[in-house]
Amino acid sequence: MKKRLVTMILVFAAVFAIMAGCANSNSKSSPGQDNKKTLVIGVDDTFAPMGFRDKSNNLVGFDIDYAKAAAKKMGTTVKFQPIDWSTKEAELSSGRIDLIWNGYTITDERKKKVLFTKPYLKNSQVIVTRADSNINKLDDLAGKVVGLQSQSSAADALNSNPIKSKIKTVTEYKTNDLALTDLKNGRLDAVVIDEVVINYYMSLQKNSYKVLRDSLAPEEYGVGVKKGNETLLNKLQKALDEMNQDGSAAKISEKWFGANKVLK
Repeated sequence: MKKRLVTMILVFAAVFAIMAGCANSNSKSSPGQDNKKTLVIGVDDTFAPMGFRDKSNNLVGFDIDYAKAAAKKMGTTVKFQPIDWSTKEAELSSGRIDLIWNGYTITDERKKKVLFTKPYLKNSQVIVTRADSNINKLDDLAGKVVGLQSQSSAADALNSNPIKSKIKTVTEYKTNDLALTDLKNGRLDAVVIDEVVINYYMSLQKNSYKVLRDSLAPEEYGVGVKKGNETLLNKLQKALDEMNQDGSAAKISEKWFGANKVLK
């Protein structure tokens, strides 16, 4: 009798443990759930002026303010997670982040991997050189050493241009900052970079760089959402649309760009 009683107690304990475990797993939120109270946003924290560290190491930028304002509309908060930009889609697919939101260019290839909001900002991939360089047009890149950020749309833009076959070497960097540092130190002849980014750097260092008139490719920024999470995508798009209507998006743009450049 005692043996049977002990067995019954053990069975009930096991069942209770399983039920408790299921309850706990259901109550926990993980990236990718559309009902989360906090959205985890993957960023490149060196991508000025979209998302970068200020002198006090605070994360600031247009996309940072834009995301915070959108989250408020959605009734959530945000947590910014610096990531290796070359693994951004993998971070999103795995559920470690909920959104890719940091000057993320919309491309046909990326559309196969993520859902995108409507475009919110225009951009172009441009060629930047040192101010004293004799490179003045795309053809002048023949035989030169060019740098760009790894796994960025800069690579796509360069690969699709005939000048790529004439370039001596293309060196990939983890961040734009590293590429621009090598350009300034003479280890590169030119850098392919987002126009939005180099415009910001040139506003701070006016005599250091020059941008060629010939751009490689026009493009647009969007926010990336995990495939299958249309609910989150729709909530986010609704918030962005409301920000366009009430003028809050324009104010953020004017703060960072001096004009309203947000697309409607």
